[in-house]
Amino acid sequence: MNIFHTEISDLNLCTPWTGPGAQKYQMANSSSISEFLLLALADTRQLQLLHFWLLLGIYLAALLGNGLISTAVACDHRLHTPMYFFLLNLALLDLGCISTTLPKAMANALWHTRDISYAGCAAQVFLFAFLLSAEYSLLTVMSYDRYVAICKPLHYGTLLGSRACATMAAAAWGTGVLTSVLHTANTFSLPLCQGNAVDQFFCEIPQILKLSCSQSYLREVGLIFFSVLVLFGCFVFIVVSYVQIFRAVLRMPSEQGRHKAFSTCLPHLAVLSLFLSTVVFAHLKPFSISSPSLDLVVSFLYTVVPPTLNPIIYSMRNKDIRHALSEMFQYTLFQHQ
Repeated sequence: MNIFHTEISDLNLCTPWTGPGAQKYQMANSSSISEFLLLALADTRQLQLLHFWLLLGIYLAALLGNGLISTAVACDHRLHTPMYFFLLNLALLDLGCISTTLPKAMANALWHTRDISYAGCAAQVFLFAFLLSAEYSLLTVMSYDRYVAICKPLHYGTLLGSRACATMAAAAWGTGVLTSVLHTANTFSLPLCQGNAVDQFFCEIPQILKLSCSQSYLREVGLIFFSVLVLFGCFVFIVVSYVQIFRAVLRMPSEQGRHKAFSTCLPHLAVLSLFLSTVVFAHLKPFSISSPSLDLVVSFLYTVVPPTLNPIIYSMRNKDIRHALSEMFQYTLFQHQ
């Protein structure tokens, strides 16, 4: 099986051919691919096992952190407010995001394999694009929540009632689904003629496009460009919201009031900065410094680091979360005594 994989990935299936039937040959090539080969995390067996245990530790930490925040928000009635409702949605998205990429990478490292089925690759692309888009949309909604809470506190209950919050959260999830459907359907409708080796530890749209035939990827590039424009619009909205927030906070006469306002914004701002910086660097870094090893490290930054650190950022700066978690642990210990 390994020999077969090597032969497939090493073949130059895109040898220039402009004669009749070239398009038919390319499409047949695309439909004949039944699996992809992911990038190996290490060359030696010892390093592969080390990576497995490291990834397992990170994955369990992310599951624990996001699971605790989700449970605390769901069970503590004092946290049933718009800010914590959106935080619950963020934790669920983080759980899904890290569960889309790491389990397969851990399995490949443990069993010394690289393959992923065609359907599994398509599922990874769909879920990752969906969760990443939904998370960015949700972070945009959360910036609006902070804007209303600080700049229009008297209208907070009206503008962010339970129905409005549910609608905005549903819009964020729906945006993710729509974006993911468009990108996944378009990407996997392209003829693939550059083999089946993906230069990443999970299936990612830019890496799949590298396998497509010459000029056939331009439609997906156009769709990505449109998505970037939409994301840039969300970024402008976030920046304008925080400009208004900082202006309102600086006009507060009480130092205690300014500190409280900043403390409610800093976790969201830190999570947003971590998310944007890792994603932007991963996809907009100069080609001159690009290499498979660097791409692998950078991909870990935006697929693994934010879902793992987000619960820590929110719990460190939020007394309500820490108090709810403390009560939950005390109740659990009391029940087992």
